Amino acid sequence: MTSRWRSLCQRGELSLVGLRETLLGGQSFSWSAESENQWTGVIEQSIVQLRWVDGNLKWKSSGPNPIGEDRLRHYLWLEDTYESAVDALPWRSDPCLCRAIQNFPGLRILRQPIDETLLVFLLSSAKSIPQIKKLREKIHYLLGDHLGMNQYAFPGWKKLQSLSEMNARNLGLGYRAKYLVGTAEIIGPNPNFLDDLLSLSYLEAKNKLMELPGVGPKVADCVLLFGGEKQEAFPIDTWILQSLQKQYGMKDWKISQMDEFARIHFGTHAGLAQQFLFSYQRHFDKEKRQRRTKV
Repeated sequence: MTSRWRSLCQRGELSLVGLRETLLGGQSFSWSAESENQWTGVIEQSIVQLRWVDGNLKWKSSGPNPIGEDRLRHYLWLEDTYESAVDALPWRSDPCLCRAIQNFPGLRILRQPIDETLLVFLLSSAKSIPQIKKLREKIHYLLGDHLGMNQYAFPGWKKLQSLSEMNARNLGLGYRAKYLVGTAEIIGPNPNFLDDLLSLSYLEAKNKLMELPGVGPKVADCVLLFGGEKQEAFPIDTWILQSLQKQYGMKDWKISQMDEFARIHFGTHAGLAQQFLFSYQRHFDKEKRQRRTKV
């Protein structure tokens, strides 16, 4: 157990606004804010606490299998490859992307376990971030191991097989219950199904994922970007649709055309560009609504 606070990165590697958006902005539903500069989350069998102090990131871990520093740095993408990925994006010639990067410096893509990522994005359809978190917590509480601090681990797809569609609906999953149960019936007996995706190309992995109940192009891209380290993935949700239509003039474009444009224009790190644009559009729209309310 890492019971004392230890330094994870020094000033300059991250920013508070970028870190906060990375943890709470919709990539993961495992993190909660304890204050403006402290967060608690679950990574596999570990409880992880992060604290922003004077421009430095501190951490400690507990639980049955406390996380090590190398694993945590990889999870948060605190590696040299991040800077080269940002540098490779076309922000020099793309003012929309440039503004987004300037507003969320240090925003990263989390490297989450793909099995957990699939679960939460199966639950995500037509749900807000707080609603998805509540559904996740109910499932983890019902079937997952207790880690301490009122935190529960992801139960695994084999355990999720025990959940009937009626029980899933009683948890508040609605029509998503059949997707969860159907997916568990496929993955539970085939524990290598998701791990095998990691060795496939992006398009091969996406097509394979879309064989699962309830997994369409957007959910598949979210799973591969946030849980499969496939940075070519460019999930097109409501916020990205607005960004591409309003900022890039794609009002009459089809989703398939937008997807092709994104992966050509933004390149091999299109998913990182997506997250910058997603966060900028979401916060820009929120601020605009707040200004209208005040007027």
